[in-house]
Order: sequence, then C-alpha cells, then structure tokens
Amino acid sequence: MRGSQFAQLSVFVAVAQESSFTKAAKRLGLSNATLSQAVHALEERLGARLLNRTTRSVSLTEVGERLLTQIRPLLDGFDAALESVNELRDRPAGHLRLTVSPPVAKFILAPVLARFMKQYPDITMEFSVGTQFMDIVAGRYDAGFNRSDYIPRDMVAVRISENIRYITVASPGYLSQHGQPRTPADLADHNCIRFRLPDGALLPWKFSANGKAFEQHVVGSFETNDPDVVNCAVLGDMGIAYTIQEYVAPFLADGRLVRVLEENMMPPDGAFFMFYPSRRQNPAALRVLIDFLRANKRSHADDETHKPAELAATGDSRPETSPH
Repeated sequence: MRGSQFAQLSVFVAVAQESSFTKAAKRLGLSNATLSQAVHALEERLGARLLNRTTRSVSLTEVGERLLTQIRPLLDGFDAALESVNELRDRPAGHLRLTVSPPVAKFILAPVLARFMKQYPDITMEFSVGTQFMDIVAGRYDAGFNRSDYIPRDMVAVRISENIRYITVASPGYLSQHGQPRTPADLADHNCIRFRLPDGALLPWKFSANGKAFEQHVVGSFETNDPDVVNCAVLGDMGIAYTIQEYVAPFLADGRLVRVLEENMMPPDGAFFMFYPSRRQNPAALRVLIDFLRANKRSHADDETHKPAELAATGDSRPETSPH
C-alpha cells in the first residue's frame, strides 16, 4: 500500500470514528482542511462518496460503512505488528492516550507523572482531563481513570488510590457571621455550596450519627461542577462545602478553612481506579504504566485488579487476575 493511500485511510477512519472533522483533526494533530482534502482524494480514488457531510454532522454512506468494516481489522493488525516489535525493545515505547477525572489528575497522577516519563523516556502520553463520561473504546483511549461507580462493567479496573475521605468545611469568616452547625440537621439554616457530579446529580452529603449512616438534604444559593470553584466560594465566606479532603488540605493547614461537623463525618469510602478494555494483550507502554501505578499507589489501597461489577458487590475485596 502506498504511503498516501495509507494516510488517507487513516484519516477516513478517524473522521468516521469521531463523526466529526474537527474532533478527528484534534486527535490527529492536523487541520480540518488537510483532513477534508485527504478524504476527498480517497473518494476520488475510489470513485464513491464515503461520508455524508452537513453543517452539523458527518455520517458514513453505505459504501463508507463497508470500507470501514473491512479496513479497521487491517489497521488494528498494523498496530499489533508495531507493538510486537516494541516487545523486543530494551525499553518500552509507544503513545498512550488517557482520559482522566480531575481529582485523579490532580492528586494521583500529577505528583508521579514526571518520574514515570523520566523512567520511560520512549513513551509519549496524551492526557485528557474532564468531568464528562468517556467511552474509552470509541474515543480510542488506552485507559481511563475514575471512581469505581463510573467504570463500565466490561472493563478491567486496577485500584490506584486509598479510600476517599469527604469532609465539611467553612471559612472562619462565614462561621463568625452565621454560627457553627452542631448537627447535620442544622445545615438547613446554612447556605450550602453544592457540587454537581458528571452524571448530573448533586453530590450527596453523607454523615453518621449513633452508628448509623444517612444523607442530609441541604440547600444553597450556589452549585458548580468544578471543585476549584467550590474552593473559591467557600474561601469567599459564601457558605459551607462538602468536598474531598485533599482539595482543601492546604486551606485547612493555613487556617483559611476549618472543619465543620467533624464528629459526624463518614469513614473514608470508595477509591479511584485505572480501567481499560478486557483483552489478552495490552500495549507494553500501558502495561508498564499499570505496574508503575500499582507500585506507587496510595498507602492503604489494596493491590489487586478487579472487575467493576465485583467492586460494588464485594466492597473491592475480591481479586481477579488481570488479562494483561
């Protein structure tokens, strides 16, 4: 296959998978015009239209669907052939595409990322941080990172963190104006800064009293899906926030925030996981990243690989052999 033909086919596959020239261009690091020219040249070569284009969408024609079905295994085989050569190298190489939730990016991966890249200089990495749910297979990501309850059941999940501790905090200025809540029920008289989760639901405020766990309904004048904005709001004396402890640790240390209802806080629960498709062979670069994160994971996370369906049923306690 001539180089120009292979490049055109690769562009066509990217556009078909993304259903968008713009998204495909970002993925490939090319301009929209270059992609459009490549697809047009391929259509001219084949004498058939492969994509239906409108101002709002891109979809496959019947011919395009047939071509995609036939060439995708060939391109996957090409990737596998390159990976087989990588297996013989002294040092793993390759490009990793990762989709990461913000807390994992900030508190788990960012502190160790430079060390990993220094240890494996032949590996390159694309690190996409976002709160939205991501289909890593459709998005052509090698792995994703999130809480276990946001991981598809058909993925293999590797625990990479300790259990997550949520706390309730406020600024001394806010408490001096509005008083200190003594029980979770007192939050009804306070402005509560609420956090919206990726699935659109509001983060529940969970407490315990007399050995029983419960959720406390709260109301407030402000909500956001950005934890840093939550920090700004609570630091600005706007109200009381319920958040992951690590997000506010620096402000607790310097006294700008204080804990509220500490005796009613739930024990740490849940954890963050790396997840990837369940397949027999994973790229060498991904395997060394898995091993690296296992070796460097937070203090009391267990050292096992799990299926997400089992995580919910067994409290993260049942190990399963990883297929990698």
